[in-house]
Amino acid sequence: MAQPDNQKPLTAAEASKALVRSARKAALATVDKASGVPYASLVTVATEPDGTPLLLISRLAVHTQNLLADSRASLMFDGSGPDGDPLAGGRVTLIGSFSRTESATARRRFLARHPGAETYVDFPDFGFFSMRVERAHYIGGFGRIVDLTGADLVVPLTGAESLVAAEEEIIIHMNEDHADAVALYATKLLGGAPASWRLIGVDPEGSDLMADGATLRLPFSARVLTPDAARQEFVRMAREARA
Repeated sequence: MAQPDNQKPLTAAEASKALVRSARKAALATVDKASGVPYASLVTVATEPDGTPLLLISRLAVHTQNLLADSRASLMFDGSGPDGDPLAGGRVTLIGSFSRTESATARRRFLARHPGAETYVDFPDFGFFSMRVERAHYIGGFGRIVDLTGADLVVPLTGAESLVAAEEEIIIHMNEDHADAVALYATKLLGGAPASWRLIGVDPEGSDLMADGATLRLPFSARVLTPDAARQEFVRMAREARA
């Protein structure tokens, strides 16, 4: 994942969270229930406001049957990009376990990142699963290898309840009334190509943008807990983008 030239280098935890937050797909490794050997598959992903990974999967799929028999799994997020040496880019593997979730935010946040899933989200065999991240292994290119804990990647939401409750309203307001600012965040602050960028998520540490299937992570300058604090941060970033 590209990083704007004007930003200081990310820590391993920050880089890992940025990879997870900006991803739309990942490699899922489960324990094959018949043989006990690792089984890898490609899945679409999203995150809860605290950064917990989310899957929308069918119980008819092999990986779902594996998780129902043994919840242990890992998710690998690749941020190396299509060009250059793939081993020189960043990637992070999350290790933990999955369980069904009835979270109030799972559906909205997943569909914001994968609008095409609207066609099958209500099929009776599909359901949302969330990952309990126990640890992670980050590789930021040659010579930069860091082990992380689950607490390094999941953001506490204590005190941010009003922000989470207002997320959908904030997203609608920014996309309808401040689409020009959202485009500037993507192109001027994050180096994204000109496109119809839209805000798709807001959490205490930043926001997520998407256009034409591409996603970008926009970090806040400080932890944000309330809708008003988020508004002030969006105003500040708009000024910075226009400067």
